Amino acid sequence: MTDALCWAHARRKFFELADIATKARPGAKAPEISPVALEAVKRIDVLFDLERTINGSTIDERLAMRQAKAKPLVDKLESWMRQQRAATSRHATVAKALDYMLTRWERFARFLTDGRLCLTNNAAERALRGVALGRRAWMFAGSDRGGQRAVFMYSLMVSAKLNDIDPQAWLADVLPRINDLPQTRLHELLPWEWKQRREAQKATAA
Repeated sequence: MTDALCWAHARRKFFELADIATKARPGAKAPEISPVALEAVKRIDVLFDLERTINGSTIDERLAMRQAKAKPLVDKLESWMRQQRAATSRHATVAKALDYMLTRWERFARFLTDGRLCLTNNAAERALRGVALGRRAWMFAGSDRGGQRAVFMYSLMVSAKLNDIDPQAWLADVLPRINDLPQTRLHELLPWEWKQRREAQKATAA
């Protein structure tokens, strides 16, 4: 497994120290706006803007754009953050936000070398929101093994949704066939491969 850390989580730590709207509310009990945090948010937002322009692009296209445009920005951001950290007291609130990223920088920068990776894990968290909202309805899995099976099924259902597949239609097709398929071909039933094969069959039939 390879760690690829979420920039939305890192940004949130700075945003909380630079949230002008919250701090402007009457009676708001919050520390003064941190200029360092505000600048960090601005610099990170440029990366988010760049990512929006390559959403839906191929893996190679995303990687090429990141190497050409995002990497210089990330390199400058790291250099700037290290300068700010060196000039900041370890007791300063913003120091924790800086340390959070700087001590994990390699894992935050991993998206620059792999076009498959996302800048954030927001999509995964949104996909799991249904699990969090419904946890009281299915609080008990019965056993550790039951919990592991539940996680496995949740992953498959969400993977189907992320590939614009109706999970019920996918399961209805896959379950009757899975026992008769050789183990070396089980990957053909994974949502993304299943979708490609179905589309190819439709194109051939047409």
